[in-house]
Amino acid sequence: FIPCRDFLPRGSGIVTRRPLILQLIFSKTEYAEFLHCKSKKFTDFDEVRQEIEAETDRVTGTNKGISPVPINLRVYSPHVLNLTLIDLPGITKVPVGDQPQDIEFQIRDMILQFISRESSLILAVTPANMDLANSDALKMAKEVDPQGLRTIGVITKLDLMDEGTDARDVLENKLLPLRRGYIGVVNRSQKDIDGKKDIRAALAAERKFFLSHPAYRHMAERMGTPHLQRVLNQQLTNHIRETLPSLRSKLQSQLLSLEKEVEEYKNFRPDDPARKTKALLQMVQQFGVDFEKRIEGSGDQVDTLELSGGARINRIFHERFPFELVKMEFDEKDLRREISYAIKNIHGVRQVPTGLFTPDLAFEAIVKKQVVKLKEPCLKCVDLVIQELINTVRQCTSKLGSYPRLREETERIVTTHIREREGKTKDQV
Repeated sequence: FIPCRDFLPRGSGIVTRRPLILQLIFSKTEYAEFLHCKSKKFTDFDEVRQEIEAETDRVTGTNKGISPVPINLRVYSPHVLNLTLIDLPGITKVPVGDQPQDIEFQIRDMILQFISRESSLILAVTPANMDLANSDALKMAKEVDPQGLRTIGVITKLDLMDEGTDARDVLENKLLPLRRGYIGVVNRSQKDIDGKKDIRAALAAERKFFLSHPAYRHMAERMGTPHLQRVLNQQLTNHIRETLPSLRSKLQSQLLSLEKEVEEYKNFRPDDPARKTKALLQMVQQFGVDFEKRIEGSGDQVDTLELSGGARINRIFHERFPFELVKMEFDEKDLRREISYAIKNIHGVRQVPTGLFTPDLAFEAIVKKQVVKLKEPCLKCVDLVIQELINTVRQCTSKLGSYPRLREETERIVTTHIREREGKTKDQV
């Protein structure tokens, strides 16, 4: 958009391989400067093009690689309106050179990073000699701006359309309406660029094209590169005015929270023993809270991939333990024989009475023998619960990762306590 200045690389294949943040700044003198070499002022714009190409190659390599790291360029000139543009790579479908196989998705992600921001305006550039419904630029713009509120359409290559066809319906905003409308432009061809065709001459040819074309002459005043430049400047200025209030309130709330945080750290003395003790107690207390939540449930971070903590212990009691009991082998015939022997052995030489009740001693002897069989599954259940408690301790100490010795000591003390209780629990069982 700079009269008489040509500095953006042009050519076949993918030329823009890094985002270019271009700031046009109205100034009495004309020069350019890059953020990566701020000390140098460029007055020769051929050198600017060479620097863009060299800086692109420095990060992406020389064989068509891409990078999301932007190049920042400021152009000061008396011939420009204040405007900030981000030139993004065009969407590539097929990888060439050193480009990765997922080049299309990488470029797509890069573009979305910039156009998804609610505060940015989207300049969707589409050639007129392709079907507008197939436009990648408009398709992506619609994804992030479905209402078309912050998208400006630019239609290029109007002079290359088949004879008898025109883009009138598009430019009159009838086909795919955008709130900010469409602007048609006719740029120089690659042949014109190679032949060093002057930009002034190109702008004059563009003006002549719109004035003489029967489909566009009625809207010639709303077409062309100079009009696009004015519209972008005006739209961007209005857009900044619209977004400033919400941006201001957002910044004020951030500032308040930062000031609040600064207040807390004003009297901060890192070597104060009282502060160290307080921090230690807070971390230990947090560990206790986390452990309790993992066992009782209702934690702030719920695991959605597997059972853990209290839920796993619950399963041990209600699924694993009953399963171990069911697995126990039991032969009713043998039990009846054992009961018979027990009753007879208790009576010795005396006659065994035929009554309703089994003698207490015989009942006790048989029951004791059966209860002993429960010992192994019960102890196994205790072992499983202990193991789960120790796993839970390890998960809860992960927040102490910044303090390895504190984490190690916390795990040791709590695990030792669990092991002590394990012995008493097994005795009780």
